[in-house]
Amino acid sequence: MADGSIFADESGEQGFQSEYYALTLVFHDQFNPVIPVFEDYEQLLRNAGLPDIPMHASPLLNGHDDYQRLAISQRKRLLAYFMSMLHKLPVQYVTLIYRKAEYTTLEQLGMRIKRDIVNTVFDHLDLFQRFDAVKVYYDGGQSLITQAIRGAVEYALSKQAIVYRKGSPTDYRLAQVADLICTIELTARKYENHEQTATDERFFGPVGAFKKNYLKKVRKHLLPSQ
Repeated sequence: MADGSIFADESGEQGFQSEYYALTLVFHDQFNPVIPVFEDYEQLLRNAGLPDIPMHASPLLNGHDDYQRLAISQRKRLLAYFMSMLHKLPVQYVTLIYRKAEYTTLEQLGMRIKRDIVNTVFDHLDLFQRFDAVKVYYDGGQSLITQAIRGAVEYALSKQAIVYRKGSPTDYRLAQVADLICTIELTARKYENHEQTATDERFFGPVGAFKKNYLKKVRKHLLPSQ
């Protein structure tokens, strides 16, 4: 059996309070092992005396939740170690970003997301059709995304080949990878449009440093355009 995985994560709430909505899909051929890479990462954290906190990029940047007792220097080291792990992982991704003001309703936005996921799958059918089963992992946090992902994947692939799993970042490292990539790509869009926040600049530095130290490394895993 050849199995493939899709890990999904989004940035932006389901309403229209935030300006952008971003969705990242991380693809993994389960034939390629990832556990040794995870174990090396966990050993790095132990050697550095850093806590193994499941990556959640927004609280990490802002020092909230499990990161609230850590100094910014410690949080930057956590991110650096996670980026080092990501570099070694056999995964690819695509990120879809939408400016909410361009859509009148959430239904319109959901339809656009579904269409874009369908196009992504069709553009890379050679990748997906090699699998006997495709396992989709998403924490189900937003019904808009749940419906868009399910509808798109079932439309583009055989329903019999799809398995849905609850994909909490607490349980899956690759869900954490999707979370981080989503944040990095959305931050790139904000830098591009000169909309970066004070937190972005404090953590990532000016745009040149952000591109060199974070964006360039993440995009080595970008799914090639067809």
